[in-house]
Amino acid sequence: MKNSACTFFIFTQMVMLAVAAPKVHGQARPYMGYVYPAGGQQGTTFAVKIGGQSIDAVTGVIVTGTGVSAKVTGCFKRIGPQEITLLRDQLRELKPAKKPGAAVEPAKAADPATDELIARIEKRIAEYSNRPASIALAGLVFLDVTIAPDATPGKRELRLVVPGGVSNPLAFHVGQLPETARKPMLTAEFQVLGKEQFALRKRPDEEAEVRVTPPCTLNGQIASGEINRYRFSARKGHHLVISVLARQLIPFIADAVPGWFQPVLALYDDKGKEIAYQDAFRFKPDPVILFEVPKDGEYVAAISDAIHRGREDFVYRITLGESPFITSIFPLGGHVGETHAVKAQGWNLNGAALVLPAKAAGPGVQSVAAVLKGVVSNAVPFALDTLPEIAELEPNNTEAGAQKVTLPIIVNGRINKKGDWDIFEFQGKCGDTIVAESIARRLDSPIDSVIKITSANGALLAFNDDHEDPASGVNTHHADSYATVKLPADGAYRVHIGDTVRSGGEEYGYRLRISQARPDFALRVAPSSVTLRVKAGGFVSVYVERKDGFAGPIKVTLKNPPAGITCVPVTISGTQNVARLTLKTDLTETKAPLDLVVEGATQVPGQPVNQHEAVPCEDRMQAFLWRHLVPALDLKAVVYDPANKPTPTRVIPPASPQDLAEAKTKAASSTGKFTKNQVTGRLRQIESLYEEGLLTVAFASKRVAECMVLE
Repeated sequence: MKNSACTFFIFTQMVMLAVAAPKVHGQARPYMGYVYPAGGQQGTTFAVKIGGQSIDAVTGVIVTGTGVSAKVTGCFKRIGPQEITLLRDQLRELKPAKKPGAAVEPAKAADPATDELIARIEKRIAEYSNRPASIALAGLVFLDVTIAPDATPGKRELRLVVPGGVSNPLAFHVGQLPETARKPMLTAEFQVLGKEQFALRKRPDEEAEVRVTPPCTLNGQIASGEINRYRFSARKGHHLVISVLARQLIPFIADAVPGWFQPVLALYDDKGKEIAYQDAFRFKPDPVILFEVPKDGEYVAAISDAIHRGREDFVYRITLGESPFITSIFPLGGHVGETHAVKAQGWNLNGAALVLPAKAAGPGVQSVAAVLKGVVSNAVPFALDTLPEIAELEPNNTEAGAQKVTLPIIVNGRINKKGDWDIFEFQGKCGDTIVAESIARRLDSPIDSVIKITSANGALLAFNDDHEDPASGVNTHHADSYATVKLPADGAYRVHIGDTVRSGGEEYGYRLRISQARPDFALRVAPSSVTLRVKAGGFVSVYVERKDGFAGPIKVTLKNPPAGITCVPVTISGTQNVARLTLKTDLTETKAPLDLVVEGATQVPGQPVNQHEAVPCEDRMQAFLWRHLVPALDLKAVVYDPANKPTPTRVIPPASPQDLAEAKTKAASSTGKFTKNQVTGRLRQIESLYEEGLLTVAFASKRVAECMVLE
């Protein structure tokens, strides 16, 4: 298994910290399991449905960037059979049934308020599931999202805000093409062994196949055993790109082995013959079909899950059309502050302009995209560093022809054909600790690198195939290599890099760092939102990735915290990889979530203080065991006072004498017995549904009166 002990170490540390994790007034952190659709077109307003947990009192929506706004139109907390019975009783009063043979009553004037209430009750009942497939998805929130015409296209993050905290972020995309969205799924039913057919989605026949007009973006959800089909017309010679976002929307699904939605994509001609099929794009689970249309005609694109699973959080976005698409770039990075000459390979790139990182961009992973006639392509990673850089020079695949380099250096190269090795020779001194590291798979290169360090006479000094980088987020195959050696003598040494399975080609680019050890560290902080309880505070977990043998202590604190937020700095010793940072506040509340920045610093004698900001992350589980720190854009905090109970928006008026009299008469003829707890629970149900606006005053008053006479 490619996930190594390092990831398992993160898992065990998370468990130990989670055991002592405080709760906010007994409430769980608000959680979103899916957002559907997970994006929309510039200049449109559309409905969005969100499933999750502890999201029944949403007060705000946060979308990163500018140009996207959202309004909450409804929150459905999970309810039970008794509440559904109340709603059906209310519906019967609003829609009295006609008795057979009864005289036709004169038509009544339309009552918009009653019609609206009926519609809301019917929607509430329709969305109800007594045994949901996942309770963690059973809470529902409905939004109206508006995207400005000039909103920057691409990936954003969406969060929900409730009085007790801020949810996890989920991907939300701003698109440029016309969009089609299938009707949102109802909450999937729990499947009973041997009776799975009763829990399958009952989709109308007209939704099995949808006709679309490219270019477009297609939004859908896959139910258990379901296939979604899209029919379109295409002309001979068109270079179609059919690309899927699925795992990139929701990286890990907690109880869906292997831990994510694995979409498969197929293309059929007008006779139903399969003419293209993909279940991945290189090493990524989201498939892409690049297809040159052989003749004019009708075609059908179909998407499903590889092992026929499905649920409302199996969300996808498909882009279909002659859109620009980058398959690879070279080089994969460059030196900070310089202008970079980058060559892109892909589809529909003729005449496209590349958008490169700004000159002011600092070290780290940036991105490159192509723009053709105003349409922006997929973004691919591009690394910036401060070390000197050179290009690989062929031929260098023999020891005698090894390319000579001076350390420290980053080599931008390619394994340009099958079986190719690239060899680099440097002069080293006895006692130097030398590191050779490939940065390739982390930059979307398909190379599965292997590195060897040898002496001038060919003796093997170090070797590495896969080296895990805990900071690489959703990566599940750590295919980059890292080798280190302490040189035994002065002289010439060689670094060899190749592909583990001897593959190669134009897209097999790499960045090879050869340098003396550069001890350093990186930080991750999880979760990416924290609730600070009044007079109690809260905490986050800070994880350390140690680089090139760094074993020094790191002092962690808040950087420029907002007024009213403090923390006691914590020092992570050289033997620790995780610590808890406790946050305190003297605020009584926050009107809006605050942004926090966690920073770590270390001091090496004789050198400047080395400081790094922690990357906010979400702790996500893959396939029941392996855990990943998935990066988020920011760290949010709210201050919460559990003593501040929200004022009810609707209060049931006292029961009238008539209601009480009718309730007593009804109770006298009843043989049922009710405990005080049962009556109290019934009152809570009535009050909750009334406050949600689903019961009329008259109906609620009568039901409260019935409860009063039973006490």
